Amino acid sequence: QGQLVQSGGGSVQAGGSLRLSCAAPRFSYERFCMGWFRQAPGKEREGVATIDSDGTIDYLDSVKGRFIISRDNVKNILYLQMNSPKPEDTAMYYCAASSVVGAGLRSSAYTSWGQGTQVTVSS
Repeated sequence: QGQLVQSGGGSVQAGGSLRLSCAAPRFSYERFCMGWFRQAPGKEREGVATIDSDGTIDYLDSVKGRFIISRDNVKNILYLQMNSPKPEDTAMYYCAASSVVGAGLRSSAYTSWGQGTQVTVSS
């Protein structure tokens, strides 16, 4: 498996928008389940959104209707469009890949991880 390289992130005001990207320049993850996870200080890592190789998508309940996960298998890039973010979305965000079919939001099923990018949402 290859390296996952994240970009995007930063600071945004509540109600704005932000897009995270995750590229795999040397390995095709087309047959893998890909996902976004986050970890806030003092909290456990949690799954935010995942998209399997067949297009099945899972979202954390608190981001449904606001965040959109997508993947471009030609460019080998995973995206997370964050619309109307809230201060409680502030966390370090990680992209990840899993070879487990139906891995969903279970972080333990993911074996390749990006370097992480900080997202800070101000009110």
